[in-house]
Amino acid sequence: MSLGLMTELRLGDVRLNELASWLGAQTPKSPREAVTMFNKGWQWYYRKYIDVQKGGIGGIAMLIGSYCVLSYIWHYPNIKKDRWRKYH
Repeated sequence: MSLGLMTELRLGDVRLNELASWLGAQTPKSPREAVTMFNKGWQWYYRKYIDVQKGGIGGIAMLIGSYCVLSYIWHYPNIKKDRWRKYH
């Protein structure tokens, strides 16, 4: 598949063997593009899960859950050192 068609596909339409080339086509070329991509993603998430007429706890729970997982990943090296430390 050509690079032009790869940029037009959504993630749900990409096959597993085409995932690497799709991710390569989606990488931002400049910091401004990265900020624009993040902003578009945040607006999509906000409209889909937060700013709804009949909202539930799902959107906020996903946001808090992803923050907890990301925080654990960032602090894992320190947690691992604490686990190996002997207290005697």
